[in-house]
Amino acid sequence: MRNFLLLLLGLSGIAARATEPTSNIYTATIDLTVVENDRVKVTIDVPEITSDNIFYCIPKIVPGTYNIYDFGRFVFDFKAYNENGVALKVEPVDVNRYKIFNATTLKKIEYWIDDTYDMTGDNPIFEPAGTNIAPDNFVVNTFGFIGYLDGMKENDYELIIKKPAGFYGSTPLKAKSVGTNLDKFHLDDYDHLADSPLLYAVPDTASTMVGNAQVLIGVYSPNKVITAKQIMDNVSEILAAQGEYLGGKLPVDKYAFLLYFTDTTGVSGGMGALEHKNSSVYFLPETEIENIAPMLRDVCAHEFFHVVTPLAIHSREIADFNFIEPKMSKHLWLYEGQTEYAAHHAQVKAGLITHEEFISRMQGKIENSTSYYNDTLPFTTMSLGCLDIYHEEYGNVYLKGALINMCLDIELRQLSKGKYGTQELMRDLGKEFGANKAFNDDELFDKITKMTYPEIRTFFTTYVEGDTPIPYETYLKKAGISLSPEGTMEVISMGNISMNYNITAESSTIFIENLEGSNSFAKDMGYKVGDKFLSINGQSLTAGNADRAINAWKQTTKAGDKVVVMVERKLDNGKVKKVKLKGNAITVKVPMPRNLMLDEQATPEQLAFRKAWLG
Repeated sequence: MRNFLLLLLGLSGIAARATEPTSNIYTATIDLTVVENDRVKVTIDVPEITSDNIFYCIPKIVPGTYNIYDFGRFVFDFKAYNENGVALKVEPVDVNRYKIFNATTLKKIEYWIDDTYDMTGDNPIFEPAGTNIAPDNFVVNTFGFIGYLDGMKENDYELIIKKPAGFYGSTPLKAKSVGTNLDKFHLDDYDHLADSPLLYAVPDTASTMVGNAQVLIGVYSPNKVITAKQIMDNVSEILAAQGEYLGGKLPVDKYAFLLYFTDTTGVSGGMGALEHKNSSVYFLPETEIENIAPMLRDVCAHEFFHVVTPLAIHSREIADFNFIEPKMSKHLWLYEGQTEYAAHHAQVKAGLITHEEFISRMQGKIENSTSYYNDTLPFTTMSLGCLDIYHEEYGNVYLKGALINMCLDIELRQLSKGKYGTQELMRDLGKEFGANKAFNDDELFDKITKMTYPEIRTFFTTYVEGDTPIPYETYLKKAGISLSPEGTMEVISMGNISMNYNITAESSTIFIENLEGSNSFAKDMGYKVGDKFLSINGQSLTAGNADRAINAWKQTTKAGDKVVVMVERKLDNGKVKKVKLKGNAITVKVPMPRNLMLDEQATPEQLAFRKAWLG
């Protein structure tokens, strides 16, 4: 996911803006020291207003989420005052906007904000895009606390955070001042404000340098199970590789990973991250570092690469994001797809993963993309309609979006004889555009073609704007990578049942989702939909070890062997009991998996190309 923001100022620019009269600046104060009914108070001293009436807007949607969230529903007791403290007439226009009358006399706005982490009702907010108000931590996604006056989104903001003693605010922002009970920050406009999250808690941080940028890790772990140092120890190698991949110089001088670990289930039911221009916010299960390290490395790698897209490379739709009536860009293949591809490509080029591992990851994306998403839907069409008509197709940005970039990389390297790929293209696009210069959505493909080769326009027309599925095998063959031969094999069967996972902070279980198409073994065992697996032949089963444990059982079992499966079953009367299921193992004939593999008969030309592509 992503967020955008668009101004990097030099020191001279900051100094110049600091001299602007205070009448042009918002002063927004969030008081974290007083919590009432799980809400905190927001006070905003507003800039000078020249119109009789004006709207105060809270975001309907924020960049990177691709969901209508209506953050205005968390605002309570909204009031507006003149300089004498007299209340002005206020009228709610819709859930996200308030009309303020006699606005030329408006001096101050006050209201209370509820958080999203424990909300009830429909349309729960994905936690990395949400807010939390708790005695020992505050997740401050600023767009969930502070809005803007219509037509005055470009004004500067002075952000003041009143904080409990002993709390530290992890953030990508550089503070104007940090005190025992109060922090101050200056932001260039509302986009900058909305793009700058903060995590307040008792400090648990770690930092390192990646190229020219300071990278901060801030952690909240309720039971102190996982620390910032542990995370840094696991991701620092990948961050260093990414810095080298980007040429040693990042388009930001500070980046923050803000990680909230939970020992309860979130209201959205999801786990993951939301990216910002120079930070990312995470909502993850609290568990031992060894259980979460592989996933953390990949997710952090993905989010970190968003410093390139959309910070340094973005369209006008993103440069001037409309928080109330958003316009989507057609280039999700770039914003999310290129980011996801680069996160894996950087690892293989740096030698952190093998060629085989990289190819296995791409194979997984091919299988999932072609199995679960519409492979003939033009990617640009999906991008434009991802908020509504094609919302269910959005997940393909991390699958086909990455694969588009893989094939684009191969195409570019073939045309350049291995010298130029997407890694170099992103650097050149960053130089051409950058944080302060947006491209026109309809012109990007032609711009890239002009920078590279005429054949690249055909690639975009056919596989990104068009409805033709990408011939992945054709592209991978250029690097001496092919599918293993067709065939069949005999395997021990679990019953040909459909299983799913249920992961909470308290437990992680695997259960039977449906029995459609199940075979005789399933019938003999007496499986029922909803059965939660506890063990198989004495080996415990959880969501975390199920694949390994079941595969190990299959490897050591022969047809006719006794099988004992313990399940937890909900009975008709609502009670839950443990049930022992018994049967005898059977084998079934299945197609042999056709895996992508490095061709042992690859030609010298293919090997040279593979080296140029994957290092």
